Amino acid sequence: MSKPADTSDRTERNFEQVDPPIGWDGQTLYEMLEQSERQTEETGRYCGLDELEMKAEEPFEYEQLFSQLRGALVSARETALHVSASPIVREIGELCFQVYTPEGDCVALSTGIIVHVHTGSLAIKYMIEEDYEHDRGIQPGDIFCNNDNDLGNVHTTDVHTIVPIFEDGELIAWVDGVTHQVDIGGMTRGHDQLASTTRFEDGLYATCEKIGENDKIYQDWRDRCQRSVRTPMYWDLDEKCRLAGCHMIREAIKEMVDDVGADRFKQFMREAVEEGRQTLHSRVEERLFPGTYRDSSFMPVPFEDEAWKPQAKQDMLNHLPVEVEIDADGGIEFDMEGASPPGPHAYNCAEGAMEGGLWVSLTQCLLHDGKVNDGSYLAVDTNYPEGSIVNPQDPSLSYHTSWGSLMPTYNAFWKNVSRGFFARGFREEVVTGYSETGDPLQGGGKYEVTDEYFPVSPFEHSCQGLGASAVRDGLDHGYAMWNPESDMGDVEEWELIEWGLPFLARQMKPDTAGHGKYRGGSGWEGIRMVNNSADVSLYKHVVPGVGFTTSGMSGGYPNATNYSLRAHDTDIQERFENRDPYPVGDSPSGEFDEHIDGDIRRSEKGLYFPEEYENYDLVHYQMGGGPGYGDPLDRPVEKIKEDVEEGIYTPETVESVYGVVGEFDEDDREFTVDEDATERARDRLMEERREEAVDYEEFYESERERVSEGDVSEPAQWMYEGVFDISEEWAESFRDFWELPAEFTFEE
Repeated sequence: MSKPADTSDRTERNFEQVDPPIGWDGQTLYEMLEQSERQTEETGRYCGLDELEMKAEEPFEYEQLFSQLRGALVSARETALHVSASPIVREIGELCFQVYTPEGDCVALSTGIIVHVHTGSLAIKYMIEEDYEHDRGIQPGDIFCNNDNDLGNVHTTDVHTIVPIFEDGELIAWVDGVTHQVDIGGMTRGHDQLASTTRFEDGLYATCEKIGENDKIYQDWRDRCQRSVRTPMYWDLDEKCRLAGCHMIREAIKEMVDDVGADRFKQFMREAVEEGRQTLHSRVEERLFPGTYRDSSFMPVPFEDEAWKPQAKQDMLNHLPVEVEIDADGGIEFDMEGASPPGPHAYNCAEGAMEGGLWVSLTQCLLHDGKVNDGSYLAVDTNYPEGSIVNPQDPSLSYHTSWGSLMPTYNAFWKNVSRGFFARGFREEVVTGYSETGDPLQGGGKYEVTDEYFPVSPFEHSCQGLGASAVRDGLDHGYAMWNPESDMGDVEEWELIEWGLPFLARQMKPDTAGHGKYRGGSGWEGIRMVNNSADVSLYKHVVPGVGFTTSGMSGGYPNATNYSLRAHDTDIQERFENRDPYPVGDSPSGEFDEHIDGDIRRSEKGLYFPEEYENYDLVHYQMGGGPGYGDPLDRPVEKIKEDVEEGIYTPETVESVYGVVGEFDEDDREFTVDEDATERARDRLMEERREEAVDYEEFYESERERVSEGDVSEPAQWMYEGVFDISEEWAESFRDFWELPAEFTFEE
């Protein structure tokens, strides 16, 4: 914790409503924060609480207070979202509200984008440490705003509105509302930019600014924002949505304080956070087998032919290793030693965002029945190495698309925790991972009918395939790591704002689910057409693209990689006039090309930078499936028959992977299995495995020879050298494992 700003040479200021100190019992906020962190560090318990007295002595009142607080947060969210005009907020529910202690520790939060439980906390702690209490002033009716990722946020288009709550001159709590913006300005259109490499290209930043007082937003702030974003109406209504929700929650808390008294409410908040910490420890002790678990995810960055800026024109691979240590008493440590350094791309991720990702993962796999707050964050010891891509400590970098590092990381975490579940016998809790929610389509243009700009920022990617468990298949196109409520929205909702890009199709995409005894959830695909528009630019970012970010488990396969497909200068207008077929998908691959003539561009990359589109151009996009679990040859034939009939897999795929042979009647959607041919095919697959199998010792020696000779791809070489430069510890363990000399390097 840093020291507060020096106030020794300042004259005493008299604020309009309350003067410092505004903390509890005559303390400054900094004194409260320093005491809280010291007591927590010394005792291992939040604020040094010996026991949960209120919970033990008045359990009904305690639980009622938590239910009231959570209910107020959820009610405010469900009401405030109707203030917004953006389907991202109104339709998908991309907002969340949190209540914090005066020190900035989350007590409770609403549903929604719950990854922000700790990002708002960091912003509040920053304001306390920078002594806003004396310098800027923290008054009843003040309004603060932050979207600076280095201080407490996930990525630039997540914007926080933070409001203090006072009772008799004391700051009793904070409330924070966050929404995901359609546009934040920046060098290109869209809410997850690819082209930016530094902060100075990211768009509008608010660095824990005071943006209003007396419950009103400053006019100069409103003017600045209106001139900084491409969609000022959506920005304005989203801000009003956040502020309205914060004020609703503030009034609900004041009513609770009036009902039980300030002291009881203060005690309740502290105990609720400590209960959250205790709950995580008890869940870890109960459900995870002690030990050390290791896994890695990788984020490919194929920018050599795509990037605009010279320093970014290279193919890169980011290393995202995760080690999880579980002890017998419920302790859990999370370590990312060996993560790649930050780079010239938008995937850099601040420590606070990584902590938010850890928290949202914990709430889904371990804390679905406990108090959900910052207590669980306090219960985990973490190491996000300074100077790495997951904790750059450099505000000049671009953090616009931090999810590109965050989501692959927690695929590795989920697999580690799942191994702990399995070892304890909780097979149903195993999850092999998920398909990352990249942005399949972004951009914008001018709609010629109204002569207005329209954004292209659909949030359909909030529905993807969830990985399989150890007892069941994954969820088809119905999961998002950051918002498990998962709703892709209606086609009509997106067309209301994306006027110049009507849908031609949206359907499940076969062969995207990871194979296994239990298959992963399936993905989907869509096709849209530019119409009645000008100055249209679109781009795509879907993960995984040229490489897998994660694999399956226990013999299961990874989910399918994604690709890019579009058509320019097409004959679709003529096809409409003649009532000829037009593309409604690309399954199997190549079907798209059969129903359109024009300049068809297909790439194995799941991304491309902004490209110009003309009327009647088509863009295809898709979302991935989840990884599989177990040997595909152990999957029952009856299940495979259902997979084909339901469009999960094509007959060709189930024959090559599962060894199931049959005839498929597309009209009746009936797959008839040839049992004799299936038996022969499975015997053939097993024989091929035996012929291709290699002993571990032989495999190790062949791979060691490759490594010692530097026989790796250029992106992998870039990755290793970057990690070697910033982590001697990881470099030494790598050399030891491969029995390499201490001076070994991949540099030529």
